[in-house]
Amino acid sequence: MKNYPPPYHQVNDQQKMIAVIKQFPLAMLVSVKNSKPLITHLPIIFDEETRNLVGHIDLINPQADLLKNNKEVTLIFKGPDCYISPSVYTTEQLPTWNYIMLHLTGKANQISDKEKAKKVMVAMTQFLEAPDHKFQLAIDNPKMDKFIHYIHAFEIEITHWEGKFKLSQDKCEQDQVNAKQELIKKSNEDITGFINTIYK
Repeated sequence: MKNYPPPYHQVNDQQKMIAVIKQFPLAMLVSVKNSKPLITHLPIIFDEETRNLVGHIDLINPQADLLKNNKEVTLIFKGPDCYISPSVYTTEQLPTWNYIMLHLTGKANQISDKEKAKKVMVAMTQFLEAPDHKFQLAIDNPKMDKFIHYIHAFEIEITHWEGKFKLSQDKCEQDQVNAKQELIKKSNEDITGFINTIYK
């Protein structure tokens, strides 16, 4: 019986996985309550000093109560993905879909100290504003004192890393290069039409 997922689609290099978190910080946060999965999409950043993930969530979100006391959660970070047509290969192949995904498991704890929670918000804003930093969130911003009572700040200790990088690794070297170029091309395509349709 073959291994699934194939070993060549599994990445164990944590630095590559951290790069995915930094480039695509909008995570899918998954936890379970009464046998029912709860899912929230929110930006989460990697703290270089603690090597934990940090973020904040609306206090009235049902998941907020599950982000404390070492509760186990799962996070999915989605990198670029695209359809790969057999026409891009030099060898005869079938159509497929390439993608970069990151699945993490961790233990969540609440950041109950309000000043520390503010620092998380400042650090996240600073990270997301890079490289231009057109806006800087000051920790003593008066709005912060009001806003801090409506959020649940948290940190997650990562206990399991799983990189799922399906990038045509089972193909010949030239086909891998061609698939990479297709992924780059599709990732950079103009989506103005799509966005305009969604906003109608």
